[in-house]
Amino acid sequence: MELKHQLAGQLRQLRLSGVLETMEARHRQAIDGQWNYTEFLSRLLEDEVERRAQKQLNLRLRRGALNTTKTLEGFDFHFNPHLNRQQILQLASCEFVRQKRNLLICGPTGVGKSHLAQALGQEGARQGLDVLFISTQKMLQHLNGGRADGTWERRMTAYLRPDLLILDDFGLKPLQPPGPEDLYDVINERYEKGSILVTSNRAPSEWPDLFLDPLLASAGLDRLLDRAEVIIIRGPSFRSQGRTQLLEEVYAKTIEP
Repeated sequence: MELKHQLAGQLRQLRLSGVLETMEARHRQAIDGQWNYTEFLSRLLEDEVERRAQKQLNLRLRRGALNTTKTLEGFDFHFNPHLNRQQILQLASCEFVRQKRNLLICGPTGVGKSHLAQALGQEGARQGLDVLFISTQKMLQHLNGGRADGTWERRMTAYLRPDLLILDDFGLKPLQPPGPEDLYDVINERYEKGSILVTSNRAPSEWPDLFLDPLLASAGLDRLLDRAEVIIIRGPSFRSQGRTQLLEEVYAKTIEP
């Protein structure tokens, strides 16, 4: 018992206290399996490596504001057979992020754009990439707020740092000055340095009007669309299907004798 207490203290001093979580179980396995000392140590270190990797993943997911329930495994590809599943799975390799290319996902409300963006962001986080998910409007409001307290540059850095910046619902609300200028700065500063994933319920042909300035629109979209992959999702809304089913159930109950 004294030796065990001493070992625990040494592990904490070495910042390896996580080993204590599995040491007893591994010790029993070592006795039952007649492991040698090297194999026992190897299994303990494997546990610690896995534990630290999971801790880092959890940190990336939390820091990236990613919804862990929105996964590729949980996406219903059967609901929309027109969506190219193989293309999505290929994008999940996140090679486009490593190549510093952009991805645009467009389509009407409720077809799963944000779910796919969240899911691809999680795949990136699992591969050790830094990801940030935020609505376009919220990012622009945050940047504009930095003008009042002199933190604009620091706030801008937060959107330039991630390997993948996911801007959700682009074009959902009109861009108000200085939103177009800030959006251009984000696109320009990330150009060929980091990837942007944009979801929008507007077609790319409508985007120039959102900038309110033809020159900003031309320069910004030229960089955003350069070597970008574009996914257009057509089809019914997941949410409207749920509402229809709910209304049918309510109606059925009202006519029951």
